[in-house]
Amino acid sequence: MLRARVLTALTLSALLIVAILYSPPPLAAAILGLILLIGAWEWSAFLAVELPWRVAYVLGLGALGVLGVGCTLEQARFTLMLGLAVAWWVVALAWIVWMPQRVGRLAAGLAGALALLPTWIALVHIDAFWRHGAQWTLFILALAFAADTGAFFAGRHFGRVHLAPRVSPNKTWEGVIGGMLTALALAAGGAAWFELPVLSFLPLCLAAAAFSVVGDLTESLLKRHVHLKDSGRLFPGHGGVLDRIDSVTAATPVIALGLTWLGAGR
Repeated sequence: MLRARVLTALTLSALLIVAILYSPPPLAAAILGLILLIGAWEWSAFLAVELPWRVAYVLGLGALGVLGVGCTLEQARFTLMLGLAVAWWVVALAWIVWMPQRVGRLAAGLAGALALLPTWIALVHIDAFWRHGAQWTLFILALAFAADTGAFFAGRHFGRVHLAPRVSPNKTWEGVIGGMLTALALAAGGAAWFELPVLSFLPLCLAAAAFSVVGDLTESLLKRHVHLKDSGRLFPGHGGVLDRIDSVTAATPVIALGLTWLGAGR
């Protein structure tokens, strides 16, 4: 399983690098949109509804995503959208800590929209309109993946103290620390590459990495509610698309909002 996980991760990373760095913005948006739709389909399983309603949910999120990109072309609206997305993840953290057993169809559906849509809108906007947008898009994805990977290996080898046993029994504080250290190493390289001040950029990346854990736990909470181990079986050793991007959904609005305040991409 570990070998399959590593090989799948390397293959996906190579494909993602090519897709983001060497595709024109419309094609990159379409690729990211396909990931969004697959993720929305997997998320619809958390609603425990019949097939037509699952299809309607996916199509609805797709339409809202396209509308959202058009409505956030102005910087002020884009920043407002990011702020609201970050506020949602604070609410999600409270949900995980105090009410993990309170899950309903409406809550699951809204959680999917608030997780998936701002992420896709932000990545498409950054790729299309920021200076070095493709590089920033790739860095944001890499940061979340690095934190997730570091947490997996640190938790596997050193994990002892459970993080949120009622939500995800296998996650540990040692894993979180490993993920944060991995993200910190990537952030140091990113600060040098993008020529940003270390004292502001590194804390921002650490905050995004910390929120990536909230994204991971939120998906785990919903999977546990419907008795699913993985969101899908698309990727050997990893599960479904959501199992790969759950951390991205929470990290993206945090780092994108912070980078906006730092003036990156102008």
